[in-house]
Amino acid sequence: MRVHLIRKESVIEFCVNNAQSRAPFDSWLVKVKFADWNLPADMLQTFPGTDLLGNGSNRAVFDIGGNKYRMIVKYAFGNRQVHLFVCWIGTHSEYDKICNLALQYIVKI
Repeated sequence: MRVHLIRKESVIEFCVNNAQSRAPFDSWLVKVKFADWNLPADMLQTFPGTDLLGNGSNRAVFDIGGNKYRMIVKYAFGNRQVHLFVCWIGTHSEYDKICNLALQYIVKI
């Protein structure tokens, strides 16, 4: 199934604010444009560095630009399309910070 990217403008805005990220994200966008996915595991065929998050979250984390950048998306497989909703984009170090904050929050609970 074809991929419908929701919030593509978030990717474009990130690239405008982080000029060095443009080439890796352009490459990612081209691959998504021509992707043909039927199951979440198919994302791994196109992007082997992707992490599919568990517990029925329907979220994936894409490693982009040789792992310099991370993008969190929510996905939904429909009858004719896969919908990808861009939730967050940042550098790998920014991603590590939000993961550490989440872990600290979980530990406090």
